[in-house]
Parts: sequence; structure tokens; C-alpha cells
Amino acid sequence: MTTRQEIHDRIRETSKDEYILDEMIRLGFWPRGGELPEDPAEEIRRRGELERQLRALTTENSRLQNIDAIKKAARKQRMEESKRKRKENRERRLRERKERAAAWHARKKTEIVYLGEAVSGGLNHQESDITKVQSLRLPLLKSANDIASAMDISLGTLRFLAFSRRTATVSHYVRFAMKKKTGGLRHISAPMPRLKRIQHWILTNILQQIPLHRSAHGFRPGRSIVTNAQPHVGSEVVMNLDLKDFFPTITYRRVKGMFRSFGYAESVATILALICTEPDTQKIQLDGQNYFVAQGERFLPQGAPTSPAITNVLCRGLDARLQHLAQQLGFRYTRYADDITFSGGSEAIGNVGQALRRVKYVVTEEGFEVHPDKTRVQRKGSRQEVTGLTVNERVNVPRQQLRKFRATLYQIEKDGPAGKRWGSTTDVIAAIEGFANFVAMIDPERGKVLQQRVSAIIERYGRGSQAKLQRPRWRPPVQKESQVATDLSDEDFVQSTKPTDGQQQSTGQRQPQASPQQQPKKKPWWKIW
Repeated sequence: MTTRQEIHDRIRETSKDEYILDEMIRLGFWPRGGELPEDPAEEIRRRGELERQLRALTTENSRLQNIDAIKKAARKQRMEESKRKRKENRERRLRERKERAAAWHARKKTEIVYLGEAVSGGLNHQESDITKVQSLRLPLLKSANDIASAMDISLGTLRFLAFSRRTATVSHYVRFAMKKKTGGLRHISAPMPRLKRIQHWILTNILQQIPLHRSAHGFRPGRSIVTNAQPHVGSEVVMNLDLKDFFPTITYRRVKGMFRSFGYAESVATILALICTEPDTQKIQLDGQNYFVAQGERFLPQGAPTSPAITNVLCRGLDARLQHLAQQLGFRYTRYADDITFSGGSEAIGNVGQALRRVKYVVTEEGFEVHPDKTRVQRKGSRQEVTGLTVNERVNVPRQQLRKFRATLYQIEKDGPAGKRWGSTTDVIAAIEGFANFVAMIDPERGKVLQQRVSAIIERYGRGSQAKLQRPRWRPPVQKESQVATDLSDEDFVQSTKPTDGQQQSTGQRQPQASPQQQPKKKPWWKIW
């Protein structure tokens, strides 16, 4: 049975007339449509439909009249949509970041994809010229994994040693300076053991396999300053030139291009060039931490075992052009590292000026520079030197240097090694031994005599720090005790000169002056070496 509420709902949905009509038809008081001539049922239904449409339009019109409510609803809808999209994007980016990180870690275990700013562009290029590599009999290296396996190190170690950092907390080199014979300082960069070991691998397996020009004598097996000087013996004129800033001139890009010329892929050449080069760095301390800040472009460090061999390879074009120039003008040509030497007979003397001009032009075209203060032209009447050796009549050590060395040996034989120096080192025994062996290499007969004298000194005084104890300090003679000291052995005399517990050690107190008769005689000038 229909309730009152249901009746009201039906009237609200349609109209009162339609409800009454439907009920009369349902109860049989009114026939269905089409049975009476003038049936008002269709009119009633049509009017009800129009009233419903009118109510819908009225409702929509009322809603559209409230603009603020519409804006608020639209804003709310947009905010909800934006939040939903942001959440989806955040989840997607987080998922992609995790996927990239996982892929990056997986890739780092098998290859090197980044080695620093401005040097990593070619690490994806791994196409090698295998035919060229094999023709040079070089190890076939196609990737970073091949390099690490060949060097017997991990990929992480290779990445650490080759990485190019503008600012680092670790330095792969120990830097120090040595005095040059001609004045100034020579800055040395000695590689740390791990880096030095893989540089030796590059030297042995790659660089030493490359054929060099016959005029290059520096840092080659079977060649030395002696072989570099021999072609110039007995010449009418000898010209010496020096290349300015030889190692710093050879930059990372040139070294990388050299390895590329061997047929290696750009990725392999990049890694090998980074191992063989290093920039100048400045050590800065900040908050107790040391930082090494790069000061410029990477270049060959003077002190790395690979640097001299790389210079010989890169100078093959320079050597060929200078050799051709020398033949044209009647000269002989050799090169030892950055020392260039030309020599010739009487027919070449008139071509000295032209040779100097053309040499400077060729050197500049090859990417180097002739040192303006180290160019010498030596005639036959004067002392002619090539890489520190005289070549007037035969290859020999300069006489003045030999005289100084013999004077030093005499002083050591007479008074002991304490207070004596030879060269720039503080270990005089090692210095004189090395120089005696050097003379023996140049002149075996003369060097043998010097080696025998040095051997006698070593047998008497020992090596290293022990030799410094053999000569006691001079003390004023004290009556008869000084005579007893002269009869003691060297070891007992050293012990006797040590201060006892009751004596003061270097307190700065003035010692009693000896009488004029007891003052030691001043040594002649020629004995002070």
C-alpha cells in the first residue's frame, strides 16, 4: 500500500495532475491513451515534462547566479587534481631515481663513465683501431675493465688514480724542488707507489714499444749522454739549444692525442692520459683539513717514469724535421730530452745563422719554444760541451770538474767526510761514489782510479750517517790529555770527545780561546772543497 510520503515524492517528481491521471488509469476510471476522441492525458503529460525542464533550468540558473560558489568549487576541484598529479609525479620521480641509482651502481662496477669535469666527454666512445694497435704490438685495451685487468688493479682503484679533481683532499704526488746547475729551481713531482706502479706498466707495455727517431738519445735503453755527445766530437762548430718549459708544454690534450694515434679508443686514451698527467696544485689548509687546488691545465709531471718516454714519442716529428734541416745545411743533429745539439765542419760554419733561424721556426711549429737564454755557439778554439761533456777531441768530463773532485777526495782522505760536500746532496759518500761511477762510464781508465780511491774511503769511513761521526770537532788542546787522544783509535776518539754527564752540551757558553801558538793553521784555498 502506498504511503503518504511516497505520494508526495511522486507528485514532486512529476505533477499533481499527472499523479491523479496515473491513479485514475490504474484504478480503471480513465481509459488509456487513444481510446477517447479528445484525450487530455497527452496534454497533461506534456505539461508535466515541461514543468520538470523548467524546474531544472531554474535550479541551474540559480546555481550559475552564485559565481563565488562556482569559483570555489572549480578551485577545489583543481587543487584536488593538482595534489593527485603531484603525488603521482613524486612517486614516479622517486621510483626513477632509485632505478637510476641502482643502474649507476651496477654500471660503476663494470665501467668508468665519469672522471671529472671537461675530461669525461669521450668515455662513451669505445671503438678502437684494432689493426693499428696490433701492428704496433701493443696490448689490446678496449675498455676501462681491460685496463684494470691488464694492470692487475680493481676498477675502483683505476678510477681513483685517474680522476681529475679541481679540489682534492689527497695528492698522488710528492712535490719538492732541486737546485739546477745553471741556477734556479727544478720542480719535481714524484708519484706515490700505487700510481708509480701503473705508470711503469704503461711505460713498459706501451711507450717502450713505440719506435723512436734515431736522433733521440735521452731515456732510451743503450743510449746516454755519452752516445748523445759522440757524434759531435772534433767539430768546427757546436750549437746547443734548450727547449723552454719542456714538460709543462706537453699538456693533457697532446698526451691523449698521442694514445689515440696508437689506435686506442677515446675512452682508453682518456684514462691513460689522465694517469700520465697532473696539474700544478696549491696546498691550502682549511679547518685543519689539507686541500690541493689545481692551478691550471694538466701536463707531464717531471718525476713520473712515463714523462720522458712520452716526450720522445711526441718529438718524433720534431726530430725528423730537424734531422732533415741538419742534412740540408751540413750539420749533425742529436737531442737529449730538451737539449738540442747541432755540429758541423768548416762547410757548416757559414750556415750557423740560417740554422738558428730555421730551428726556431720548426720548434715553434711543433708546439715548443727555444729558450732565449740557453742558446750557445761554440767554436773549435774554445771548450765545446754537449750535455755537460767536452767534445773537443774526445768525449770527456770537464777538467775543472775533475780537479775539484780530486781535491774533495784528498780532503776526505785526509780529514774524513764530516763537513765535506759534493753536489747538492748531504750524503757526501753516496755523492762521490756516484760521480766516480759517472767518470768511469765516460772514461773507464780514469774512472777506475777514482773508483778505487772512493772504495778505500768507504772501507775506512763506512756509508751514510756512520761516515759523519768519523771526524770529531776541533777542541783547544788541554796539556797532556790532548797527546793521549792522538793515540786512540777512531772509534775511541769519537767516544772520548762526547761530553760526560757532568759536562754541558751546547749551552752557548764561551769556550776558552787557544793561544796564538795553539791556533790551527789555516787551510790553503785549494783544499777547501
